Amino acid sequence: MTGQSLLNSRNKAGLSQLDAAAVLGLSQPMLSLVENGKRNVTEEVARLAVKKLHANPTELPKTSSCRSDDSQLASDLGALEYPGFAYMQSEPRNPAELLLDALDRPDLDVRVAEGLPWVPMRYPDLDWDWLTDEAKLRNRQNRLGFVVALSQKMAELGSKADVVKSLAPVLQELEDARLAKEDTFCQDSWPPSQRAYAHEKRSDLAAHWNLDTRLSEVDLAHYAAS
Repeated sequence: MTGQSLLNSRNKAGLSQLDAAAVLGLSQPMLSLVENGKRNVTEEVARLAVKKLHANPTELPKTSSCRSDDSQLASDLGALEYPGFAYMQSEPRNPAELLLDALDRPDLDVRVAEGLPWVPMRYPDLDWDWLTDEAKLRNRQNRLGFVVALSQKMAELGSKADVVKSLAPVLQELEDARLAKEDTFCQDSWPPSQRAYAHEKRSDLAAHWNLDTRLSEVDLAHYAAS
């Protein structure tokens, strides 16, 4: 997060520099230095800005090394305002980091997996360069492509033209990097019979991304209204 984005968030929140400094645990002179780019925005201040000033979580720092469990990922989605886990909260997390963490897991709770396509719809301005590069390093571009494709379809249904436009170049890049190898959508521990059933029943979109999964556009129709 930059000092300018912190300043923009403070202005949108309608807070004076003095009031915002108190919320962020800073002195007013220090906040002035931060907003003017003379001091860095610390991770703690950035997270407080997201929680208290409603700053964009896409500006939070990212790491590619974390591995969260299902419960934590559900709480992370709740912190990003995903309705399905609104009752669960955690410290705010960069949505690009959350997606990478979830998609790189061999197995994922079905409810969490269903929540992932909501993230690009809600945060279409996330750091796609970082996320696509990290996904390719792990050979997870098909999983990410499936998520983005679902997001775009739901955005189309919801008449969110700006989101559709933002996701189009991302989807094209992932399309160009699409792998021929068959995979699951974070359900690697399925027995052969269950995977074979998912393969038989998968949607055209899942087949395009070479994923054995029962998740489809039909399951996410409620996204269009969110």
